[in-house]
Amino acid sequence: MIYCTFEKNKAMRIVKLITYYLLLITFASCKFRQKVTLVVHHAKIYMLDENFTVVEAMAIRDGKILETGTNDEILKKHEGEEELNADGKTIYPGFIDAHAHFVGYGFGLGQVNLYGTKSWQECIDRIKAFVTEREIKPGDWIQGRGWDQNDWEVKQFPTKDLLDADFANNPVVLERVDGHAIVINKKAIELAAINPDAIIKGGSIEKINGAITGVLIDNAAALVQAVIPQPDKAAYAKALNEAQQNCFAVGLTTIHDCGLNKKDVDIIDALQKEGSLKMKLFVMLSDDSTNYAAYLTKGIYKTELLNVGGFKLYGDGALGSRGACLLHDYSDKPGWKGFLLSDPQHFKEVALKLSNTKFQMCTHAIGDSGTREILKIYADVLKGKNDKRWRIEHAQVVNKNDFNLFGANNIIPSVQPTHATSDMYWAAQRLGAERIKTAYAYKDLLSQNGWMPLGTDFPVEDISTFKTFYAAVVRQDAKGFPVNGFQTENALSREQTLRGMTIWAAKAAFEEKEKGSLEKGKAADFIILDTDLMHCENAAILKAAVIKTFINGQKVFEKK
Repeated sequence: MIYCTFEKNKAMRIVKLITYYLLLITFASCKFRQKVTLVVHHAKIYMLDENFTVVEAMAIRDGKILETGTNDEILKKHEGEEELNADGKTIYPGFIDAHAHFVGYGFGLGQVNLYGTKSWQECIDRIKAFVTEREIKPGDWIQGRGWDQNDWEVKQFPTKDLLDADFANNPVVLERVDGHAIVINKKAIELAAINPDAIIKGGSIEKINGAITGVLIDNAAALVQAVIPQPDKAAYAKALNEAQQNCFAVGLTTIHDCGLNKKDVDIIDALQKEGSLKMKLFVMLSDDSTNYAAYLTKGIYKTELLNVGGFKLYGDGALGSRGACLLHDYSDKPGWKGFLLSDPQHFKEVALKLSNTKFQMCTHAIGDSGTREILKIYADVLKGKNDKRWRIEHAQVVNKNDFNLFGANNIIPSVQPTHATSDMYWAAQRLGAERIKTAYAYKDLLSQNGWMPLGTDFPVEDISTFKTFYAAVVRQDAKGFPVNGFQTENALSREQTLRGMTIWAAKAAFEEKEKGSLEKGKAADFIILDTDLMHCENAAILKAAVIKTFINGQKVFEKK
């Protein structure tokens, strides 16, 4: 009996001892968990690394990814000042728009919205409503953007007659949807002192019976743009803050802004350093002597949020306004091939100048002739394989004999998938049955280098990242047209599309070591979605929504 009691007491002491050590181990593990800023767990995190790894959790410190792994691994090792249970939601790296006009979009939010209009009269009606709503005074400039005659029943350029009748006391400037044509009224013509007989290199002043219609195409638009009053810093702050909120709402954390001037960059830099502008920007400077003088000798300018690393040139115009430069006549306008916006010698001189710097040359080229001209100039200067990452922006119409020039010289096609689904209704009319086959050929372009950045070109197209994804993968509009998709042989896979919107877009700006994937040491730029774009039905892509957006580990957007 005494022996049994002894053994029982011994067993109890052993149990207590084991319990004590277990508690001690648990306490120690809690006590010595590494302190971090944020722990995100119970998520489906697409890292976008080389292996397309998917993990459950990540630890973030000082705005960067510290570690990724399973829920158990991360929660046992890290204690966050803030811990976010994602409840199984999908997380991607923040989307990067590799071609957009962030500043232009921001200011456009305060102008007349002409997108989606079905007639010139509807444009006039919207302007009238805008004038009343904004209490526009006589003499004030009226600006707007978004009209597209291809969407109207009468598919012809508008004239200024109605503008002159209804807004005689206000100069009016209305940009076409692609930004490559404007229509202005008599007041604006007078203020700009436009000579109807002026010859514009790389542009045209449209006339009927010798009289200005009000439409100025491509370089001719500069005649009136030069006299429009310039905004101050306060106006920039208002416009860019509104723009960034819209960007955050669709999961954008970095924008490649194509074609800014030193003044724009200086104000952006100041706003970012003040903390009011959080959007990350890769800037392509405009093809202007002031910009070359200010930056070429000093080199690339870079901060945590800003990277001024390229120059944006315009090879030709746009297909919608028939300014894209084609090898053969437009199918719907015999005798007209479009035009280059500068002499080829100018592009060659800039290419030679930039070849001795780290700045990227990024040239807008849409027509097959414009694209060929720029490709050949690039090839002549680059002389084969290289890592300069010079870019052709858009590359919409490429001759079948020219695709190889991209791969042979590591020239990067930077494309915008929604251009295909916006233009598909009328592009064949412009190009004809044969030429359309090598237009919007994204898969063929991707095969040249094995990677390719994607963007939207907003405000030319909708800012929606989900429309970008849908157009690249499905090649249909939101109504499911065409039923079998538009030239689906050039559709991209979902993984290719996601890479194009993240890590490949970062690579297009030499930023792949800093962002674009959720790997250790990179910026904690990420988004939480309500939909897994990799596995959802096609129709669900357009219905997807961003729940939260983070930049450098800090929440900048949350869906209400």
